[in-house]
Amino acid sequence: MTYQQTLDWMFAQLPMYQKEGKTAFKKDLTNIVAFSKVLEHPEKKFKSIHVGGTNGKGSTSHMLASVLQEAGYKVGLYTSPHLKSFTERIRINGDEIPKEKVTSFIAKHQTFLKEQQLSFFEMTVGLAFDYFAKEKVDVTIVEVGLGGRLDSTNIISPEIAVITNIGLDHVQILGDTLPKIASEKAGIIKPKIPLVIGERQPEVEHVFLEKAKALDAKIQFASDTNYEYATDLLGKYQKANVKTAVTAIHNLYTFKVSEKAIQKGLLNVVQNTNLQGRWQILKEAPKVICDTAHNKEGLQTVMKQLQKETYHKLHIVLGVVSDKDLDDILPLFPTNATYYFCMPNIPRGLSAEALMQKASKYNLKGNFFESVQMAYQEALTIANQQDVIYIGGSTFVIAEII
Repeated sequence: MTYQQTLDWMFAQLPMYQKEGKTAFKKDLTNIVAFSKVLEHPEKKFKSIHVGGTNGKGSTSHMLASVLQEAGYKVGLYTSPHLKSFTERIRINGDEIPKEKVTSFIAKHQTFLKEQQLSFFEMTVGLAFDYFAKEKVDVTIVEVGLGGRLDSTNIISPEIAVITNIGLDHVQILGDTLPKIASEKAGIIKPKIPLVIGERQPEVEHVFLEKAKALDAKIQFASDTNYEYATDLLGKYQKANVKTAVTAIHNLYTFKVSEKAIQKGLLNVVQNTNLQGRWQILKEAPKVICDTAHNKEGLQTVMKQLQKETYHKLHIVLGVVSDKDLDDILPLFPTNATYYFCMPNIPRGLSAEALMQKASKYNLKGNFFESVQMAYQEALTIANQQDVIYIGGSTFVIAEII
């Protein structure tokens, strides 16, 4: 198969959570454990840092990778979902996995993948771990895909576990209360392995304290620290992620990381890892900002920063997935904006017209468009040089713009 045929097979034949939703979620680790055995346990051949949480785990993972690169290490980085290209998910020192590695890996293991009926995410985790082991990385930053306890990445034994924060997201799968979600995400905590929690949240800190005590894992809350560093990631919310990343580095006893490496790593995250979609400025005059925030906690922070922008008029290109709780997120958006409703081009996308109708109940006014690009182009046509255009609501909307 060609590279494109390989991707089409991976996407189409087997479940992919980002496209299909909760029907693609597997409720045990049987498949990934079996695949790891076939691959001769690649996850045991490299050191790792495991990063989970509701918001900020992607940014924190990229920060950690950038800092460790500046410290001179060969660093693997596994994240999800991707924005433009599948190969973004698997990087070494910022370089994406070669397409031919994807094609040859799937071809080699296709019979097993079919017979075992692995999900899209399970086979991608196997591919990533196999690649990192064969390339002999010094350390890999592994971002949890969904939850923690039953996530396919949870076969690693990391040097440190990091959980950024807990919010109400993926409630159909992880539970409908913060403590239930925290309990699932706490599943990445391992016996005697240091643990960093990004934010001390009264509703859930007991979950982590109790789990850490039971497993004799040293725990530290990054929000209790005073770490302040500049970063090239522009969102105000990155301050919390900086604290989390730096706290993790200071608890990473198996690697030597200088103060200079921390400073340079945080200032060069985009250059070192090519992270995109986090309060990213796409254009000036009119100023165009995009951000992948898509749940209540993430959007609360982003909307606060948006309201501090100076503009003549505000334009918002907005699209969401169909399983999003709109009553949770739509009240967060400003009413003093013109809206361009759209649907991300995936099966889970919510129709633009349905989104517009729901948004009207919260006095969010505008028109709907047949595609993300049409909505964006209309906003560019109408906006003047003193205006601001914000694009968001879903990672998949951002992916179609960048």
